[in-house]
Amino acid sequence: MNQWKLSTKTKQYVLVCILIIVGCLFIFGRLGQEMQEQDLAGFDSWVIGKVQSTITPKLTSAMLFFTFLASSSSLMTLAILSVLLMLWQHKRWEALFLVIALGGGILFNLLLKSLFHRERPTIHRLVEESGYSFPSGHSMAAFIFFGMLAILLFLFVVSRAAKTVIVLLAVLLILMVGVSRIYLGVHYPSDVLGGFAAGGVWLGISLAGLKIVLERR
Repeated sequence: MNQWKLSTKTKQYVLVCILIIVGCLFIFGRLGQEMQEQDLAGFDSWVIGKVQSTITPKLTSAMLFFTFLASSSSLMTLAILSVLLMLWQHKRWEALFLVIALGGGILFNLLLKSLFHRERPTIHRLVEESGYSFPSGHSMAAFIFFGMLAILLFLFVVSRAAKTVIVLLAVLLILMVGVSRIYLGVHYPSDVLGGFAAGGVWLGISLAGLKIVLERR
């Protein structure tokens, strides 16, 4: 039985992951409930109005860039590069769990979309998208991929300045991807928040699993 015991540090890490999972599940559950009860219409309309009131050609180009960062083609390219770099640094389990986190997160998002069947907004849409709206796939994928990549880099680097830059850059990228989906008119703000919450659940599961595997191996 001793071989299954975890160190105190790992137990604390897993506990934090569990707390994150529970918190994100609560947020996602509340969003899903209020969406089905039509209680989010006022919030969504107000945020969309504020965000789309800033539309300009230059800002649209920037938002298209941020939304592209979380597209399937972009994330696949970034994931391949990240995995190759991790393998080169002999971080095989980290590379595997990055793939599991991203791939599993995409499948998880498709499952959630099929459960909620929410149609996309039609207010001032700047680009066309197909499929259901809740939760936002771009927001969820960005939260999982950039979040996990940032945490792995955070653990690898020693410099406090580098750690700070990594965290701030990851937060900025994730937030801008979410804002871009609202700006372009393809998601409600509650879709984006739902994507972040669902992404937090899957990210917490992936990080906890990675930590346990690393200790056992």
